[in-house]
Parts: sequence; structure tokens; C-alpha cells
Amino acid sequence: MAVRYSGLSVLPLACLMLCGAAHAQMDQPAARAWAAFDRSEVVAQGAQGLADRGAARAVTADDPVRIASISKLAVALGVMRLVEAGVLDLDRDVSDYLGWRLRHPGFADAPVTLRRLLSHTAGVRDGIDYALPLDADLEREMRRPEAWDAAHGPSAGYFTYSNLNFPIVAAVMEAATGERFDRLMAARVFTPLGLDACFNWTTCSDAAVAHAVVLYEPDGAVARDDIHGVRPACGAIPARDGGCDVSTYRLGRQGAFFSPQGGMRISARGLARLGQVLAGAVPGFLSPASLAEMARPQWRYDGSNGETEGGIHCAFGLAVMVLAAPDAPADCHDDPFGDGVLRIGHSGEAYGLRSGLWLDPASGKGVAYFVTGLPEDTPRGRSAYRAVAEEMIATARR
Repeated sequence: MAVRYSGLSVLPLACLMLCGAAHAQMDQPAARAWAAFDRSEVVAQGAQGLADRGAARAVTADDPVRIASISKLAVALGVMRLVEAGVLDLDRDVSDYLGWRLRHPGFADAPVTLRRLLSHTAGVRDGIDYALPLDADLEREMRRPEAWDAAHGPSAGYFTYSNLNFPIVAAVMEAATGERFDRLMAARVFTPLGLDACFNWTTCSDAAVAHAVVLYEPDGAVARDDIHGVRPACGAIPARDGGCDVSTYRLGRQGAFFSPQGGMRISARGLARLGQVLAGAVPGFLSPASLAEMARPQWRYDGSNGETEGGIHCAFGLAVMVLAAPDAPADCHDDPFGDGVLRIGHSGEAYGLRSGLWLDPASGKGVAYFVTGLPEDTPRGRSAYRAVAEEMIATARR
């Protein structure tokens, strides 16, 4: 018999412990958690499955997971805090901060700016590996022509979603502040919001590390974060000689080591807190004008001016996805809610995980969720999103 936990059906823990090995071989999610929120509180939450199959530890809505691309939205919050402090300018050539010249090889006269990087309109594409070893040099990597869209330079005119934008953004943040990216995010975003969150486990508490959600492949093999409560000795890709002395990390020259594009570890409830920030419900964190600028579409799909990935990307702000924007072309299928209401937030997908953080800015209500252990060919739903994402959204809204 199933029991109920915060509105979600959950198998009894005894059954989960006994059936764990069989469950690991099934094409079923390993863990899922969600939180529904408004401007003042988390109004409901739920969880199902195991955060750690080896320990038979049930997942909760407070357990941190590698949340994938929602990390980009958190990075943008950090950028906007620095903009408000006068440290960064969205429209200044980032070369001025980096101390080295960043240019699209085919559009050498067009400056690359934070606005273009955050909105995926800088002409950067994932033609090179954005997961760089500790001793990599970002300037050298960005000289490779494969890192750029040959046909489109930095402008608002063409959208190409690119993870590689965010190591550049992280490097800019470091060069402008003299602070290492992971520590900067802790000081400027997580600590002010009361969040026990981090990038690549470096600044999370021991308690958070002890409750890590393990990411599994569909066949039960471990994909990431089977850390058994121990902070990893090397949280990312070692140097090419195998060493991992983080004291050798060079501010403004590497950018990728702490995985700014997807390496944030945060819980479903933590995501809800970020949603409240977007709703303008955290006084003093960001001004209404900054939040409005993040949510304002910097690019809109017109039928031919970008790569929509099957209709998911049809309007984009500053690391903020805009769902069901008015007057979108017919081939946009970016509404997993199915009600035509404009929402803002971000989705995530990596290592068998699907995640989402979505806010209705008019009502101040939103949902946050993650699901793990999913195959790449997880069935699509009625929208361009996966059916499991639509299911989690429906569950959180009940």
C-alpha cells in the first residue's frame, strides 16, 4: 500500500529497501522532489524514491542535487547583484574585465557583452568541450573557431543556446571582483538568501554534502555524486597531469572548473527560494528594475532567427526562459503547463536528471522540481517538454 507525503504517493521505505536492486534496473525515475511556492512561503512539497540507493536513503525536498542548467539563472542573479553594485555593466565589452581580447573570429568589430552571453546571443556555440580541466586557459580555448557560430556574431538577432557562455561569464565575474567564482556565488547569492547551496560541493555545509542526491543512469549505474557524505577531493576535472591543486586556479582565465553552466547543488525548496527572488519577494536582494530586465525577452523567435531545440526556446531574457510569450510562432511548443499563461524561469537536463523552476509573475505562484534516473529518450509530452516534466508540474499544482 502506498502512503502519502505532502501530496505525493510514496512507496513505504521498507519496500524501497527490499526492492532497490530491482528498481535500479527499471526504466523508472530514481528520485523526484518538488515544491510549490508563492511570494511568502513554500505552500506544499513532496518527494519520492531514493536519494542514495546504496544507503536506502529516501529523498526529501531538502536534499541537494546537481540541478543542471537552472544553475545559469542563479549565476545571472549574481551578475545582476554585481551590476547593481557598479562592479559590472551588462553592455560593456567583457574584454575590458578579462584583460584579454574576446572576439568572434568572423565578427572582430563586434564586442561580446554580458547581455549577449546571458541571453545566448553572443555567437558562442558548444563546438568545443565546455568542461575544461583545471589547467585550461580560457583565452586559448576561445581562439578556436569551433567555439563560435560561423554565420552569426554577437547581436540580438540570432539565438544559439550554449553552455560555453557561462564559463566566460564566471571568468568575467572573477576578473572584476578578484573573487573565485564559487566563493563569490556563496557570498553574493546563497548566503544572503539563507541557502545551503553551492557549485561542485565546495561551499556547501557538511550536512548538505551528507544528503547529496546521487544521479543514476537508467540501468542503475552511478552518473554523479555518489560521495557517501564526503566532500570530493577534486570537485571537477583535474589538470591534464592528473593534479587537482585548486590553488593553481587562475581567476578570469579558466571559468569552467566550478561548472557555472550546470554544477549548482540545491534542493527543491532551495529552488523555490530562487523563485521567490524572481517574484520580487526578497526585499533588498535585487531591485524591481533589475528583476524586470532579467525577465524581459532579449530575444524572441520569429520563425527563423534561432535554434529553438524543438520549440522549447522561443523567448529568452538574461538567463531566464520565457514560456508562452504572446505572439509566438505556431511552431513554438514551450508551454508545459498547457494553459497559455506567461511564465519565467529555467529548465535543466543532465546526467539523467530533468528539472524546472517556473514562476507566474502575475500571481507570484510557482513550482520547482527535479526527477533523476531518466533515459535520454524519455517520452515527450504534449509540449516540447518531456512528459515527466509536465507530470511534475501537474503534481506540484494540485
